[in-house]
Amino acid sequence: MDWTLVFGAVNMLALLAWVALIALPRWPALLSGILYLGVGLLCLIYSAGLIAVLTGLVPAGEGGADFSTIEGVRSIFASDAGVAIGWTHYLAFDLFVGLWIARDADAKLFSRWLQAPILLATFVAGPLGLIIWLLVREPRARASGRWQ
Repeated sequence: MDWTLVFGAVNMLALLAWVALIALPRWPALLSGILYLGVGLLCLIYSAGLIAVLTGLVPAGEGGADFSTIEGVRSIFASDAGVAIGWTHYLAFDLFVGLWIARDADAKLFSRWLQAPILLATFVAGPLGLIIWLLVREPRARASGRWQ
């Protein structure tokens, strides 16, 4: 399998979804597309790759897949398969979190101008964008009584 191709494809898919999420109007069909064609497809690619590594169909470093030690995880990420699969994991989760932030921010009437840098931070550094959003949203969520 050409893991460089997989890596490039998942990057392009995630980038297109993020550009749409940040820059385009949030029509219900667009949000559904980002969820199912973006997050869903990334999850499917990740799951197929993970199953292939765990079952030994695809080699993942010296000694197979071992998630119980730092050496085992390092070995997995030392292979192209491990890097591509691990990166796809990050892309899927960060996109899902970004979609949640966008929907939550729209529901709480935050401007798109405020959302854009938070979504960009989530795209670039996942948990950093999430913690920024949680800190920004908390006062408005508390004031409205809507903690969802």
